[in-house]
Amino acid sequence: MLSAMAVSNAKPIHRPYKLSDGRGLYLMVMPNGARYWRFYYTFLKKQKTLSVGVYPDVSLALARVRREELRRILASGEDPSSRRKADAAQARLLETGTFDQLADEYVARLKARGRAEKTVTKNIWILEYARPALGNQLVRDISTPEVLEILRKIEARGHHETAIRLRGTLSTIFRYAIATGRANKDPASELRGALLTPKVKHRPAITDPAKVGPLLRAIDGYDGDGAVRIALQLSAHLFVRPGELRLAQWEEFDPDSCIWLIPASRTKMRRLHKVPLSRQVLGLLEKLEGMTGGGQLLFPSPRSDKRAISDNTLNAALRRMGFKQDEMTAHGFRAMAATLLNECGKWHPDAIERQLGHIEGNDVRRAYVRGEHWGERVQMMQYWSDRLDQLRSTEAGVRRKFSQASAGEQAAPSRDGDDESISPDWRQE
Repeated sequence: MLSAMAVSNAKPIHRPYKLSDGRGLYLMVMPNGARYWRFYYTFLKKQKTLSVGVYPDVSLALARVRREELRRILASGEDPSSRRKADAAQARLLETGTFDQLADEYVARLKARGRAEKTVTKNIWILEYARPALGNQLVRDISTPEVLEILRKIEARGHHETAIRLRGTLSTIFRYAIATGRANKDPASELRGALLTPKVKHRPAITDPAKVGPLLRAIDGYDGDGAVRIALQLSAHLFVRPGELRLAQWEEFDPDSCIWLIPASRTKMRRLHKVPLSRQVLGLLEKLEGMTGGGQLLFPSPRSDKRAISDNTLNAALRRMGFKQDEMTAHGFRAMAATLLNECGKWHPDAIERQLGHIEGNDVRRAYVRGEHWGERVQMMQYWSDRLDQLRSTEAGVRRKFSQASAGEQAAPSRDGDDESISPDWRQE
């Protein structure tokens, strides 16, 4: 073993030489007088050497401490060299994990996953609330009080839903930082329940059968653009999300099989959605084809046939017809259909949910409920179109029992879906 005096008195010669301290540690003395600590070991029958430090910055005592640390790593079955490289890479990763960098990666991942442009834009917008305060900070150094301060400022402006949404987005980014080794905690998760929860406001919708008729007659009499009128009529019959209808393309429709296939890239749940087409819908599509059938989109913008009408077009048409913002919206046709179809008691709730494009929220139940209820949905969509025709022709306030005669006039079901048998009353299944 070496002594401190021997290390201090080691003189350079014309070539490098070693002074061993035992157990793999030695001092390399260079011709220029520099002295380096080295650790010599064998791993998987390969001889390797690691730098332990430079003398006198690293004393003999400290060099021995580092040697024992390396020997412990070696005894655990790990290569000390590999451990050191991994630790260095982790350190570099931590130093480059600023909030701005993680936020940019998060947005890039949304795009790579094929999320809707509107979803990506919303996330970019909401992250701007946090970037000024957190942008240049390392994510691992961001504290819960710092996040709370940002959210409290948003709450102070009365934007409670924005604050809640931002907390969720930040939590997702922090969890991603943990998964990639750039943080070890999620400060946003600790704020669950710390924010004010606003009262849920449902989108305005007409769900009273006595008011549905006047709505449908007003749409039929709409004196604006003919394609917009048909878009509103189709909204009532198909009750898809406004964005799904607005961006619909002719190639997605199969009139022979009476199906509209909405691609997964345009649905909220990112799943292919099948919509049965009733006789009335096929008639409306035939009329629309004479207006816009020469292009790709069903509802092209007046300024360019390469772009669809804006997302406010249908709502603006409803306002023009006299329906206030708190009375009816384009999205409200979904609530109208869901309410009346559930109230009539003819259809299984799962069939209605599938047609709405919803996914079962309970993870356990979703694992077992995989049927698409396709045959029942075909009949239900024809029933719904017939029901709308009845409400349109019935005087306001008068409710009639729906004739069973129309039940036999269904659109032809497609054979590319499941064809389960349909009970006359789903409650008896």
